[in-house]
Amino acid sequence: MSKPLGYYTNYTPGEDTLLASLQEEYGATFEKITVREKLVILTALASHMGCQLEGDCRAEIFALAKQITDAGQSHTRRTGNSHTLGSRCNQRWNRASTLTHLSADVARRRR
Repeated sequence: MSKPLGYYTNYTPGEDTLLASLQEEYGATFEKITVREKLVILTALASHMGCQLEGDCRAEIFALAKQITDAGQSHTRRTGNSHTLGSRCNQRWNRASTLTHLSADVARRRR
């Protein structure tokens, strides 16, 4: 990210907010985290934002997302790559995705 968080948000320096703590911990441009970590954050944000939208996704889109996930797992098995990072990421993603969807359901019920 070439510009600081405040460029993309309504963050005002000196505020006691999540954005302030993110900037303090990871740097104003997220320079203190890896590309993989940035992608995990981006995935979580995208999932959260998607859950906040009205309506639902078509079943074919969920099927496509599953195909993408399955293809990654299949590639790991086929190549014999013994590192388990892919499966760990999938487990974490599934857990985070489930929690995000559950919190979105609770928020919808409260409306």
